[in-house]
Amino acid sequence: MNPCQADAIARLILEGFNAYRQQFRALTRQANVYFEAADWHAIQRLSTQRIDLYNTLVDQVSGKIEAEMNAGLNNALWISIKADYLIKIAQQVDAELGKTFYNSIYCRLRQHRQIDDQFMFIDTQCPADDNAVIADLYRTYTLRHGLLAFIHQLLEDYRFGIPWENKRRDISHLLRYIGTHLANEIVNDDAVVHVIRSRFYRNKGAYIVGRVTLSTRSVPFILPILNNEAGGVYIDTALIDENDVSIIFSFTRTYFLVEVDHPSALIHFLHSLMPMKSIAELYNAIGFYKQGKAEFYRGYIEHLANSSDQFKVALGTKGMVMTVFTLPSYPVVFKIIKDRFATSKKITRAGVMGKYELVKRHDRAGRMADTQEFVNFSLPRKRFSDALLNELLDVAASSIDVVDDLVVIKHLWIERRMIPLNIYLDEMLRQNNEQAISLAINEFGQCIKELAAANIFAGDMFFKNFGVTRHGRVVFYDYDEIMYLTECQFRYIPEPLYPEQELAAEPWYSVSEKDVFPEEFGLLTACDQRIRETFNGLHGDLLEPGWWIDMQVKVKQGTIIDLFPYRNRCRFHRQVSS
Repeated sequence: MNPCQADAIARLILEGFNAYRQQFRALTRQANVYFEAADWHAIQRLSTQRIDLYNTLVDQVSGKIEAEMNAGLNNALWISIKADYLIKIAQQVDAELGKTFYNSIYCRLRQHRQIDDQFMFIDTQCPADDNAVIADLYRTYTLRHGLLAFIHQLLEDYRFGIPWENKRRDISHLLRYIGTHLANEIVNDDAVVHVIRSRFYRNKGAYIVGRVTLSTRSVPFILPILNNEAGGVYIDTALIDENDVSIIFSFTRTYFLVEVDHPSALIHFLHSLMPMKSIAELYNAIGFYKQGKAEFYRGYIEHLANSSDQFKVALGTKGMVMTVFTLPSYPVVFKIIKDRFATSKKITRAGVMGKYELVKRHDRAGRMADTQEFVNFSLPRKRFSDALLNELLDVAASSIDVVDDLVVIKHLWIERRMIPLNIYLDEMLRQNNEQAISLAINEFGQCIKELAAANIFAGDMFFKNFGVTRHGRVVFYDYDEIMYLTECQFRYIPEPLYPEQELAAEPWYSVSEKDVFPEEFGLLTACDQRIRETFNGLHGDLLEPGWWIDMQVKVKQGTIIDLFPYRNRCRFHRQVSS
């Protein structure tokens, strides 16, 4: 082994990583410019470009290493490369991201084989909490000069290149909100406010994120800011409930555009606001989806080592394209493409993979679950019952190898586990919980509408393909039939010419591959009168082709619909006219 080779390869990987971080920052920095210009399409393009950037740089570096290597990249060489790389990256403030970038190069060159901590960074943890670094992440305010003075200073420090639409009104809103929610806890001489220096951007919103430390507790807060598209910005609402803050950073809404030099410091701060969120989810939320994947893997391996329950078939109706299993003690599901699909499914394996790639790169409007894709994912054989393993091998043998004491899954997706909507509704019907039924059906309709506004047609809209989150939101998670709304042909069902046509087993009218008949959606709710009446009352417009055609027109015209990651009733502007 030539030590110079190891050093040269380590240097190539580090150069590639630094190029990735430089370009990532450059893209992120443009978000503020586009927000002030109300150029929402440009912000969406930034998000997609950042997602694509990682694989582009990994491909480039991997190609250079393959081209420059005369000898094979054997185990001994990789051990030396890792050691050299660790020395080179040790002092960088984003070293955890650099280690993950190295892992990606290693996996690309070794086709995801020999996943071993000797050669790559598996056991690496998110850097420890560095109070000095974290303190530099935020501005610190006190209330010793009064609440009004603090709010004035906050709005001055976070001003934009365009003016506040009506600063006095926004200050009045905030004073009223604080007086309603925190009046009994805020004491001018002891409350401390920490606010992250960088603003967070996503779609049509900018967000100021921070926390208020009171004498007895710490309260997270988020101030969503909107552009009125006429040259002014305004504070749309304030959020201090941990659940509301968590929804802003939901696994259905990644990825924020936020400038940050020291990612782990930001993650530690965000985790203090949302302790229920995993480190992996928070890395995903700020655009580092590969780091989120790495943190998930480490956390999951640690959980396996400290648990003993068995994998089981996931709750819900078995799919015709995917087989799904889960570990009851951990909140995710594992999805594997079946070897054979039901005859009604006109899609290929490559087509399914393309749908999941579409979801990863597209604006999910807060209504589609994020997924992590893994290759050669190993799990302990002893955690599988014979019955489950035989079932998986029966439907997806080409994707699974049993090697000694491991079950190696060649390709899978991991997704947050939710309660399937059909099961949730059945339980609420048994309990006669009319309020829960109404809320779930309203969420179901809103989910479909918000996906449509983001140019996504769910395709297979049966309740079984939607899940209910711990916050009571309804999310779509079965992607094999999704398509762009603009590709669909929405039609009315033609009137039959004579009674025999209406009674025929097959349609009496021609149907092309992309034809959609919204009137047939009524069959989704035909199972129960209460569900049908609730759906028709709240979202009966979805049964009309006209609604879908109107939405198509808006999408084709480039209209980006306002979709707020918080309840409409919370918005300040609805309470007091400007």
